[in-house]
Amino acid sequence: MMLLYGRWNGDDSVDKFTHLIKLSVGTETVDDLLRWQKLRRVQTSDGLPRHVTRMWPKREAEILEGGSIYWVIKGLIQCRQRILRLDEVNGGDGIRRCAIVLEPEIHRTQSVQKRPFQGWRYLAPADAPPDLPASRQNDEALPVELNQALAEIGVL
Repeated sequence: MMLLYGRWNGDDSVDKFTHLIKLSVGTETVDDLLRWQKLRRVQTSDGLPRHVTRMWPKREAEILEGGSIYWVIKGLIQCRQRILRLDEVNGGDGIRRCAIVLEPEIHRTQSVQKRPFQGWRYLAPADAPPDLPASRQNDEALPVELNQALAEIGVL
């Protein structure tokens, strides 16, 4: 059986969900992303971080079944956040946009190289890097060059 998306449960069922992947433009580290989101959260009515995008995901139901947004920072997937919901946002220009509302907690992942791309993309669970163990979630980040070199050879 070939899985196009989802996670094999070991029995005859499959969790049908998908993730998003997005470049975190302008951030140098996961801590930069945390700081930026913290500043923006005070501007929201519910205090939750969000990323606003012009395109609405067609696979909304699959995303909301357990998907996360995986952040690419400096050419590496480095962390993820659980997606809580998708809210409609209308700007002053009258254009309908999608606010991807996120769980505040950021989970660091194993670093995986990712070439630049525009917008967001779907990411199958089978292709998503695993979270770092809980004991390493608060480790000091490696220098960017070392992190990239280790990801290139598949050590991280």
